[in-house]
Amino acid sequence: MYQHFHLPHGLHSTITVPATDTSKPLSQIMLRCHQHILAVCLMVAVLLAPSAEAKAKATSAKAGQKSISILTLLPQGPGTVNLGTAGDFAILAKAGVSTVPPSVITGDVGVSPIAQTAMTGFSLIGNPVGTYTTSAQVTGRLYAASDIAPTPVKMTAAVGDMEIAYTDAAGRVNPDYVEHMTGALGGATLSPGLYKFGTSVGFATDCTLSGSPDDTWIFQIAGDMSITANKKILLAGGALARNIVWVVAGKTEYGAGSHFEGIILGATSAEFFTGSTINGRVLVQTAVTLQQTTVTSPA
Repeated sequence: MYQHFHLPHGLHSTITVPATDTSKPLSQIMLRCHQHILAVCLMVAVLLAPSAEAKAKATSAKAGQKSISILTLLPQGPGTVNLGTAGDFAILAKAGVSTVPPSVITGDVGVSPIAQTAMTGFSLIGNPVGTYTTSAQVTGRLYAASDIAPTPVKMTAAVGDMEIAYTDAAGRVNPDYVEHMTGALGGATLSPGLYKFGTSVGFATDCTLSGSPDDTWIFQIAGDMSITANKKILLAGGALARNIVWVVAGKTEYGAGSHFEGIILGATSAEFFTGSTINGRVLVQTAVTLQQTTVTSPA
């Protein structure tokens, strides 16, 4: 006759004790059962436990996931360009700013070293202090080198910062893209990075800049830059105009009804045709002309 003892918790193992063992004290029988159960449990634990190799792979996978997550969060593109006090202006020019009304400008407008008379079409409104003027077309103030102190010092500093920013942006090295699409960027989707062009750049169709709110773009353009009428620069993925810099050695032109995004650092002029718009800043070293143009400073 045999007695059978079954393991608990559904473990499929049976301990069979010869009948002769039943003459022994129950404590000895239970001890043998416990020893057998312990041995089986240890065997199961070994079988179910992950191997050292599996643990290493799991640890490596987790580390890889963390690395990918961290990499994804890092900003892409070149270092930002410090505009200094030039960044206080929606439009800043050395040789004048003219408008064919009504233009809509959100932000300050400034000229230096030229006098206030170089700001035309604004129907300027004086103020008792004389350090700035206002206009129905400008949500902000208009400053000129000929205004009462301390404005001349303010404007000299702003123009100096504009020139420093231009030199910085134009002098960046190790571009990510050289002569990308030979400068015909219409229809392109542009990733963050430093772009360098030895000639002119044009947008005959819409162009998209795609990146995160922290990503940056710098476009170094040795020639002119222009966008065709009714075409647009579009932003995707959270990209922000304040992180996009167009540093242009030649003139820039914006066709009627066109829309642009970013900071313009121009060595010469910027001409906006009827109904054109820009979300950004226009900082140039000669003159700006507006024709019922909307200029909005980026946040």
